[in-house]
Parts: sequence; structure tokens; C-alpha cells
Amino acid sequence: MTKKDVPPRWDRKMQQRLARGEAAALGELYDRFASLVHGLAHRVLGDEDAADGITREVFARVWEHPDAYDPRQGPLRSWLAALTHRLAVQRLRATETAALAPGDSSSPQAAEELEHKVRRASVAARADYIVHSMPAPLRAALDLAYFQRRDYRQTAVDLGVTEDEARRRLRLGLQLLSTAHDAGTPPGYGGGA
Repeated sequence: MTKKDVPPRWDRKMQQRLARGEAAALGELYDRFASLVHGLAHRVLGDEDAADGITREVFARVWEHPDAYDPRQGPLRSWLAALTHRLAVQRLRATETAALAPGDSSSPQAAEELEHKVRRASVAARADYIVHSMPAPLRAALDLAYFQRRDYRQTAVDLGVTEDEARRRLRLGLQLLSTAHDAGTPPGYGGGA
């Protein structure tokens, strides 16, 4: 394994602690990633109670099957996000399919609408993940420019950087966000759980 392929030390240690059954490790993992898991689930499902359920299910699965995470496959954060996304999409599909009238479930139009809804939710969850995962300087520049409606000059002044640096941060942040439409799952999402 090359230096680049070595997983972060915290991820390896956490996986080992979970595999040993350390309840404190699960608590630390929850404290660190519960808001990410809940936010992604809520973004896909659009329902607070359903997102709470997915959050519980994700951490229960991690506790029951800590060996499902392989640190060599990528960061623990990405693996948790992938697991959350997969479970939330499954729940969305099951909920939407159950809500269809008995005769509508085989309708091509109903199936197409469901898949469109799943794709929209996936893109929204991916965008959320990208924004929360990007470096703080990029996130701060995007926040100022898009949520607080500052132009790049005002953004530069607020951040205490040059105008060129503000433009660079905005451009890079937007390039990262543009990948939200490229696939249905967030970047770094490896295989399943």
C-alpha cells in the first residue's frame, strides 16, 4: 500500500475499536458524524422522523457490523455517507411505492416519477455533502457570495484576501458543486456496507 492509499489513522483506529465492541467508540463516532448522517437522510427523504430512523439504522449497522467498513477503501466519513444514502434511497423507494395506488405501481409514468424524485434527492444530498466536505475557505467564500449576496470584491474584503484569491475560491467551490449532477452519490462514496 502506498502512502497515498493509507487510510487516515483515526478511521483505522475507530474501525478497530468498533470491531472490539467498544461502546465509547460508537459514541465518539455518533458525536462526530450524526449530523452528517441525519442531514443526508433528511435531504433524501424530506422527513425529520424518517431521517431520525435512518440515523439510528446507520449507527446500529455500524455497531452490529463494524467489519463492513474497510479503511483501505476510503474515509469512514464517505463510507457512512454512502451507507446513509443507500438506506435513505431504499426507504424513499419503499415509501413511494407503497403510497402508489395498487393499480399504479406498474405504471411506467409512476415508476418514472419515482426515479426522478430519487435522482433529485440524490443530487441534493450530494450537493449537501460536497458543501459540508469542502475546505472551510471555499465554503466561506461560497457562503458570502451566494447566501449573503456579496460580489467577489466584497467577498475578498470580508475574507481578508485578494480579489484574485476570492475569485479562485469561488471558482473552485462552484466546480466542486457542479459535480453534484455528475452522479447519484457523493464523491468518495465507495462500495456498499
